[in-house]
Amino acid sequence: MVNVGIIGVTGYAGEELIDILLKHPSARIANISAKIDKPRRISDIFPKFKNRIDLVCSEPDLAKIASTCDLVFLALPHTVSMGIVPGLLKAGKKVIDLSADYRFKEAKIYEKFYNTRHTDKPHIAGAVYGLPEIYRAKIRNALLIANPGCYPTVSILALAPLVALDLIDLDSIIIDAKSGVTGAGRKVTENSLFSEINDDFKAYKVNSHQHAPEINQELSKLSGKKIEVTFVPHLLPLDRGILATIYARKKKGAIRKTQNLFTLYKNFYKKEPFVRVKNEGDFPRIKDVFKTNFCDIGIKEEKDAIIIIAAIDNLLKGAAGQAVQNMNIIFKFPEDTALI
Repeated sequence: MVNVGIIGVTGYAGEELIDILLKHPSARIANISAKIDKPRRISDIFPKFKNRIDLVCSEPDLAKIASTCDLVFLALPHTVSMGIVPGLLKAGKKVIDLSADYRFKEAKIYEKFYNTRHTDKPHIAGAVYGLPEIYRAKIRNALLIANPGCYPTVSILALAPLVALDLIDLDSIIIDAKSGVTGAGRKVTENSLFSEINDDFKAYKVNSHQHAPEINQELSKLSGKKIEVTFVPHLLPLDRGILATIYARKKKGAIRKTQNLFTLYKNFYKKEPFVRVKNEGDFPRIKDVFKTNFCDIGIKEEKDAIIIIAAIDNLLKGAAGQAVQNMNIIFKFPEDTALI
């Protein structure tokens, strides 16, 4: 049995972690904490957990967390985790961080896009990017997992076969992605008010979103060449879910007429429990992946272009579900435990 702690349990991802872990036969939630005015039972904060889990949520006590937990999930706002991770690692705990604090291998990129100085640069190099479909072997022995962002998860999985096999013009990639409001976290801002988002649809942070350099970093690793995508996110008047439509030009001579992209994708992901490749002419929608850990992918091949449409639930495959998937890999549990 793995004793698990969750710091940041009152956010959307923290709530999802509880839901998943309560179904996990080999994990026990041993400690929960968050920035909170006064200690409260988690079942008072989230009544759906009444008679399921009645632990008290209080401010994080790192000594207590270290003494009771084998692994700690950090479901914290960006820039907060780097103040907590060093102490947990020093205490010998495994950590899965759902923020962006350890995703970038170059601290200066993180500092530019998150507008803050990184205070734990020594642990950046040892952090493993937690996308199981690409880094499973490294995840198995990792002490610190940098759980990917939601937009990068769907974008990288959609493009990985084409980029890894050098089948597209790397300068031609355009990612047009739409997300539900929970992607911004559980915080009160004018832009997330119901009256602001209802009956509306808009682009935001056009080609300047903080997830763009994360996508660029990982696709560049896959290709061995520098990639800079055009990335335009949009806000949907929905609670959750991401749908990404991605465009790329074929690399001249790379894709033969006899080569079937559907077969290529299915072979690339044939051993992946959470990637589902749609049949020809079939494309995913958000309802297909709602409240699941799946990434669904559809492909359309044109004369000189390829269109990929992919969907995930931003709170599961884009956050808490993928985090538990990583935990399962680390502790050698069946990878889909509590996720199917």
